[in-house]
Amino acid sequence: MTKTPDHIARMIRVDQAGEFGATRIYAGQLAVMGDRGPDSAEIAGMAEQEAGHRAKFDALMARRGVRPTALQPFWDKAGFAVGAATALIGPEAAMACTAAVETEIDKHYSKQLDKLEATNEDPELAAMIEEFREDEREHRDAALAAGAERAPAYPLLSGLIRLGCKAAIKISERI
Repeated sequence: MTKTPDHIARMIRVDQAGEFGATRIYAGQLAVMGDRGPDSAEIAGMAEQEAGHRAKFDALMARRGVRPTALQPFWDKAGFAVGAATALIGPEAAMACTAAVETEIDKHYSKQLDKLEATNEDPELAAMIEEFREDEREHRDAALAAGAERAPAYPLLSGLIRLGCKAAIKISERI
């Protein structure tokens, strides 16, 4: 197995961590909302897609010998807590969480694609990111359509979650 270049390994590591975090957010939301919440079916569908993304990144990491973030146990608990907390606030807050997270992931994936396409260095990774970015955009749009912007204190809630995402991205690239 050839060694994966460090900058590519960081991309894979952070993307897998993000997909893992997304599955934990949705798990927290569904733990609170159950299967009878107004958006439970939508959230369960998004969770299933994120689990598929994570599985593909897990497989890519294994094939390329990329280690996961050392913070995965923290992201496990933090993601679940954010999901549960937003669902406790209400359905719109749960959707505000999704809209905020997916807005940042769209930006993150777009930056990665720009780098990969400029060098044509890793077409396999670029194709995965492009496919997943489209799914994340659909999740964001569905969350907005479901009333995310009607959540209590939406600008504050969205801003805090987006800030947390940015921090998680930076930390997970390295640690």
